[in-house]
Amino acid sequence: MSTSAPPPGTGTAKDGTAERSTGDLARAAMSGWLGTALEFMDFQLYSLAAGLVFGQLFFAGESPALAVVSAMATYAVGYIARPVGAWYFGRLGDRVGRTKVLFITIALMGGATTLIGALPTVHQIGVLAPILLAVLRLVQGFGAGAEISGAGVMLAEYAPTKRRGIIASLVALGTNCGTLGASAIWGILVAVLSEEQLLAWGWRIPFLGSAVILLFAVWIRFRLKESPVFEESSHVNDGVALTTDEIRAKAEQENDIPMLEALEQKKWRALVPAFLLRFGQAGNSGILQTYMVSFITVTLAMSAAVGTSVVIVSSLCAFVTVPIVGALGDKFGRRRMYQVMSVISLILIVPTMMAIAGADVPQLFVGYIVMHNVSVMALASLENLTLPEIFGARHRYAATGVIREVAAMIATGIGPVVVAAWVAGTTGSWIPIAIMLGIFTACPLIGTFLMPEVAGRDLRDPRNAV
Repeated sequence: MSTSAPPPGTGTAKDGTAERSTGDLARAAMSGWLGTALEFMDFQLYSLAAGLVFGQLFFAGESPALAVVSAMATYAVGYIARPVGAWYFGRLGDRVGRTKVLFITIALMGGATTLIGALPTVHQIGVLAPILLAVLRLVQGFGAGAEISGAGVMLAEYAPTKRRGIIASLVALGTNCGTLGASAIWGILVAVLSEEQLLAWGWRIPFLGSAVILLFAVWIRFRLKESPVFEESSHVNDGVALTTDEIRAKAEQENDIPMLEALEQKKWRALVPAFLLRFGQAGNSGILQTYMVSFITVTLAMSAAVGTSVVIVSSLCAFVTVPIVGALGDKFGRRRMYQVMSVISLILIVPTMMAIAGADVPQLFVGYIVMHNVSVMALASLENLTLPEIFGARHRYAATGVIREVAAMIATGIGPVVVAAWVAGTTGSWIPIAIMLGIFTACPLIGTFLMPEVAGRDLRDPRNAV
């Protein structure tokens, strides 16, 4: 146990962890929600800007088509940096605590986004403009790589054992808030401003304006107390984790069986089910939230407004889906809820895809909303808590972050590309989409058979659940 005294205003809970007040829990929840919202808003702001204006502002010397490709390439740069940030900051968070690292990650992520709004364009400083843009995207991705995983770990370690699911689901709601907020901001700008105004100064507004949310989030995190689980873990002394040699010597001296077992555990056994849980959810997300808009507008030849509107409406419905699934996970367990939602998703793939492919607007909306909420948002609600619960206290932050980012990078890189090529090769059939959704949905289901139930687990335990 840590030898440091509990912070003022805290005591010891019945399970032995440092107790936190309702205000502390509220700040942790607000911190996690805000950080995740800012992360997804930052990336969505850039994604939309890359498609709308960045080709003309930062790659003006190229053909219009190539300029858009170049702008999208800088968007991809941010995703390359995410796994590196997850590894670096995750290890640091496991060493010195969650709050210090989460303060750094949100400052890097939000600061880079704000600075994008202050960048001179290629017309002002030439080739240096796209270079600076790429550098800021790298910084943004580096910080973002450990943000959502850190928020999930922090909320899981802060929340009361029987309410972890519904409280940690706030992280998933943050993703919706950020995406919807960024889309709304760009929608207003495009509707209100002329093209000349948008290119001259309007594009800077959302990036510079994000500084308001950043400052509020930094203020919240500045007042946030450390995770009670981290403080009370046996490998932590005075707020800093001991080295492996120190931990082994201490465990042998105190005959700390759980710690000695943790030191001998095969780490890959926990990584495999965690990877499958994340890989499946991220793959479904890549298909339904990225590719499906193209399928609706290009393959089905429907209005672009239908594609964007259905995504927005479904994301709004997720504000109901996510907390309900989180609460059900508390009641029935994470493993069982993963199995139930995965099986329901597998059953619904064919009827929902038939509804979408029918190109009838009401049926399309029903099909998309049902599939998106069951196979993407419900699994996201469970994932934000289940991954931290799978891993032991010593490496929870790093393992959660790296698994999240690596699995997502592979799944979202493969899914939309394979489906697009397959659909094109089958003259617009929906069957390839259904097959890929089935493959991705089967992954979490398989993962549940490689892990025990983790709901209610003592998160101070240094051992992985597997």
